Amino acid sequence: MAFTDPLRSVPDFDAGDAEWLHLLVGDWQMVADLGFGDLLLCFPADVIPAAESPTGDPIPGEGSEFLVLAHARPTTGPTAYQKDMVGEVVGGEAAFTLRRAWVDRRIERAGPSEWSSLASRSVTLVPLVRNNRTIAVVSLTADPQHDRLPSRMELVYHELASALLRMANQGTWPDFAVRTDSRRGAPRVGDGIMRLNAEGTVEFCSPNGLSTFRRLGLAGDITGQNLLHVARQLPLTAPGVDETLAPVLAGTMPWRAELATGKASATLRAIPLREGPERTGALLLCRDVTELRRRDLQLVSKDATIREIHHRVKNNLQTVSALLRLQSRRMHSDEGRNGLQQAMRRVSAIARVHESLSHEISEDVDFDDLIRHQVKLAVETASAGQHVRTRVSGRFGRLPSKSATSVALVVNEIVANAVGHGLKDRDGTVELVVTHREDEVTDAGERYRVVEIAINDDGRGMGDAVIEESGVDAYRPPAEGEGLGMQIVRTLVASELQGGIRWQPADGGGTSVIITARFPRAMSGRS
Repeated sequence: MAFTDPLRSVPDFDAGDAEWLHLLVGDWQMVADLGFGDLLLCFPADVIPAAESPTGDPIPGEGSEFLVLAHARPTTGPTAYQKDMVGEVVGGEAAFTLRRAWVDRRIERAGPSEWSSLASRSVTLVPLVRNNRTIAVVSLTADPQHDRLPSRMELVYHELASALLRMANQGTWPDFAVRTDSRRGAPRVGDGIMRLNAEGTVEFCSPNGLSTFRRLGLAGDITGQNLLHVARQLPLTAPGVDETLAPVLAGTMPWRAELATGKASATLRAIPLREGPERTGALLLCRDVTELRRRDLQLVSKDATIREIHHRVKNNLQTVSALLRLQSRRMHSDEGRNGLQQAMRRVSAIARVHESLSHEISEDVDFDDLIRHQVKLAVETASAGQHVRTRVSGRFGRLPSKSATSVALVVNEIVANAVGHGLKDRDGTVELVVTHREDEVTDAGERYRVVEIAINDDGRGMGDAVIEESGVDAYRPPAEGEGLGMQIVRTLVASELQGGIRWQPADGGGTSVIITARFPRAMSGRS
């Protein structure tokens, strides 16, 4: 359930109001850190609709309690509430002050006596006004710390928190125009902050912020300098300052950007500060992400190396397959030629798995495209002068590479066996059907995805016999007429796929081979 559901249930509020609250709660940790206090988002339990309200706007009913919809604790100081306040009901004097703030639409301070049911500290109530109506109230509960004089940094932090809360009261923050960056390394209050004036000059820079710019190559202090001019003097890896970065450094747009030199990288985020329609300056968050970017580069390099290894393994396997094909052409005995062709088919099946992995970042494979090609390849290789059709239905999803290789080999052997024996010297159809059973959970709590793979042919059939093998039953000497392929199938199904295999007559004639495979959920990727 979304925390905005109570607001959505009131007809006077629309989806835009709920989305704006989502933006606020997604960003208000910054306000809690700057204000050294807890934030609570409160909404009345009883709302008088605008059509019935004396003010013409939706307001809380007389004596209405308030529900806490969201709660944020500061990382820069102690919390005011030891328990999670989400879902708590606020009543009494505290609810009265919340209703007063809602109706008056003004930021108010509630004394300890009015808020004693929740906390004994000073509380600031901020009605969130959007489209000329209040949609919720935020409370900031902080320790006033009368026993000592606050530092310069604490004063700036409090000033910035108050500025953001005033903008929230006016409905100008958060801004729907904010751009998000999918890359890691979003700056936080503790990473470093700057206070810019309307001209982009740095009025205050925290010690962490100064250290970040020093690592980028700044010499001297940054306070009193225009940040855009400072950035132009840094040895940036990109020439000059591009048009995306400039508005961030000037504090005119609520965007994120990144500065990078040969030795360091830093992410920046600007939040323009306004008093009504007038921009008064900006809050700039900065974070040193040098080590984070170095690790990202290592991961990218590692991924590229793994993909290159899979590509080279695929090339080597294709070379082996080609050599086996050449050698089979020089064989004079049918038995030797068939053995080499079977080996070539198995090597090609493994090569296709590595080819898929060479195009993937993850270590699992989208197996559906791969198996369709594999079934066609197995049929074409095994059939000589026959017209054998193939059908594939159902989806495997993604499989880990080890399981994908085993499934590809098993399917390859059974399809080749169906063409070579069941459809020997005749035309027909080979069909592969994939179905998913209900997950299995072991006594140890391990969850397995269970997939059933049926390979059907409409050939001569195997009589009425039903053969089923799994686990240790699969490890037996080959029966009369069984070759290496069936030994491979039984071994892989029992050991690698943790399942079983069953041969039975197919409906309408022919043979149906049903394989049950189990894949650990933690490894199986997306289904």
